[in-house]
Amino acid sequence: MGRGSKAIDSNRLQLFIFFIVFTAEALVTAKARLLYQTKPNPADAVATARWLVSHNSWGVLSTISIDLGGAPFGNVVSFSDGLPGGGRGIPYFYLTALDPTPRNALKDARSSLTISEFPIGSCGRTDPENPTCAKLTLTGKLKLVDIKSKEAEFAKNALFSKHAEMKGWPNDHNFQFFKLDIENLFLIDWFGGPKPLTVAQYLKPRM
Repeated sequence: MGRGSKAIDSNRLQLFIFFIVFTAEALVTAKARLLYQTKPNPADAVATARWLVSHNSWGVLSTISIDLGGAPFGNVVSFSDGLPGGGRGIPYFYLTALDPTPRNALKDARSSLTISEFPIGSCGRTDPENPTCAKLTLTGKLKLVDIKSKEAEFAKNALFSKHAEMKGWPNDHNFQFFKLDIENLFLIDWFGGPKPLTVAQYLKPRM
């Protein structure tokens, strides 16, 4: 094989690599555009807050630590507010008392869940701390859901539909369903400070 053939093969390889990289970037860009299209207008605080909770699958759940003398303790947890397209805005969790978070809550229910728009993928290259990359903190009481109630069945379907792995978690760990009974909301989705948003507005959004 001559030098000319090697040069042609090298050019083809470079073109192939360029095509792969270009295609991957195009797909990422298309996905980001789709997410931007579905993101509510920042002026609509209720829609933005509900969108954040519906589209996220995990956040940082903070409780009052019984092991650290009452210091705040944040823990990454999975959550769901309902089946896709049918969320209620209330975060549900599947937790075991082998973990400090539910143990803390059973002693002192005061808790907060913080989530960000960044994991959804619609912030682009914007830093998560930038006000245009929305973030929401829900504060209230972390409560155990009565396993015999209809709410427990709702929580189960909500969580297992979004986190299928949970179905196989060990029975001897005694996982239970919890929910955050929301008392306050702190939403930043643009410049100008937190948006005024009541719990009643959040739980009953305009249709």
